Formats: sequence, structure tokens, C-alpha cells
Amino acid sequence: MSADAAAEPARRRRGNTGQGQVPPEGDAGSDQHLREQASDESTELSREEASEERSETAARPAITFDVVKDNDELSQFIASADRVMKGLGYTEHGFRHANLTGRIAYNLMHRLGFDEHTCNLAHVSAYLHDVGNMVAREMHGQTGGLLVYQVLRREVPPEDLATIVSAVANHEEADGHAVGPVASAVILADKSDVHRSRVRKRAELEFDIHDRVNCAAEQSFLRVDSDARTVTLELTIDTEISHVMEYFEIFLGRMVMCRRAAETLDCRFRLTINGAQLL
Repeated sequence: MSADAAAEPARRRRGNTGQGQVPPEGDAGSDQHLREQASDESTELSREEASEERSETAARPAITFDVVKDNDELSQFIASADRVMKGLGYTEHGFRHANLTGRIAYNLMHRLGFDEHTCNLAHVSAYLHDVGNMVAREMHGQTGGLLVYQVLRREVPPEDLATIVSAVANHEEADGHAVGPVASAVILADKSDVHRSRVRKRAELEFDIHDRVNCAAEQSFLRVDSDARTVTLELTIDTEISHVMEYFEIFLGRMVMCRRAAETLDCRFRLTINGAQLL
């Protein structure tokens, strides 16, 4: 038998590693080649996904109030939040409060000369600021920010969503801050809604101090003077129901927050009660 013939079985066992053939199992160089090829394909796929995501983000329209008010999920959040607040014995925090604060925030920004897009961000943020009450009263700003993020993250450009979430999360005096113009507008709009129509309890004997102050408030108005750069909360209070000092007793922290929010907007905050300027 020739040497070539004797070597043939061994070549068959090792396999033919010529060009165009499947490499033998366990070949380190070939494994490295496959890994590199897989890595290249994965990188290319990641680039394609990133490109698609950027295109999708760029295609998202600018946020408007109409988009949000027609969202069934967010509407259910607002309704559920108000039911929780009612169960806890708090004043109204439903669609009346949401719509009113949204309009006030929009008008405030508009009168101070902000562009339409920023005004819309303030409108949306103020409308949604209390949805976190659906979960719990404590830390409801931060909870609300997370809920809003989950619902709108595929509907709103990331930079707009970041502004909305931070505004929703920072509207309460206990742990919130005037972190920007939109957040400041939400704070001022929210704290200016003091009115007897928010009180749920029928008998005055059941009123706590918050109920008395709100029930005493016959009128509240947030006046913006763009020339003087002032934001003034004007209140008319029935002093037979609640004294002015009771207002300060429970709302002093809110007024301090409003002052800081106005300063963020390059304005001065003022408070008048029954025509007398107190701040």
C-alpha cells in the first residue's frame, strides 16, 4: 500500500480544511472568525435599531394638550386619583383642578413671552401634575412623574418628556423645587387654585382648617404683569368663615415655593387678600 493511500483514512478523520469547506470542530482560529462575524452582525443590527429609534423619535409630533386630554389611560389616572383623594377626605383633585391649573400655567407662560411650545409643555404638565395620587398621597409628585413617563414615552420626544416629568415630580412644597420655567409655571398654577368649589364636605362641623380656608375663598386669580415682571395671587376671603391668619398657617410653605418659582421666571411674587397686599 502506498504512503498516500495509508494516509487517506487519517485525512478523512481530520476532515478537509481546504477553502470553501466546513472547518473542523474545535478549530480555535475558525471559532474566532465566527465570533468576529457574529459581533459584526450584532453591531450592524444595533446600528440599524438605533437609526430606526432616532427616526421614530424625530417623527414624533410636538406635544399638545389635545393629545393628552384624549388619552384614555391618563384620563383614568386623573379620575382614579380624585377617588383616592376623596376617600382620604381631601379637597377636589380631579378634572376641574387639572383643567384649571393647565389653563393657568399656559396663560402664565404666554403672558411672560414664552414660545408656544414651552407654553404647551406647561399646559400638559399642569394638567397631569396630580396623577400620582392614584397610588398614594405621599410622594405623589415623583410617583406621578413615573406614571406619566410610562404612558408618554413612545408619544413624546425625549427632551419634552424630561421637562414634563420633572415638572410633575417637583410641584409639592415638601420635596419639590422650581427646577425650570415649566416646573415653575406648574407650581404657581397649582398653588393658586384655592376656592370653595373644591370642598367636598357638606357640613361645616366636619371642616378641618384646609376645608375652612378653601370654603372661605370666594375668588382667586393669578394676575401676570409682563411689563412689571410680577405674578400676583389675588384672593377674596370671607373672614366670617376663616381668618386670614389661618390661610398663612397652612399655606405659608406654598407661598414661599411660589416666590421661588416666580424668581425662576425672573418675576416677583405678590399676594393680596381682600385688596390688601401681604407679600
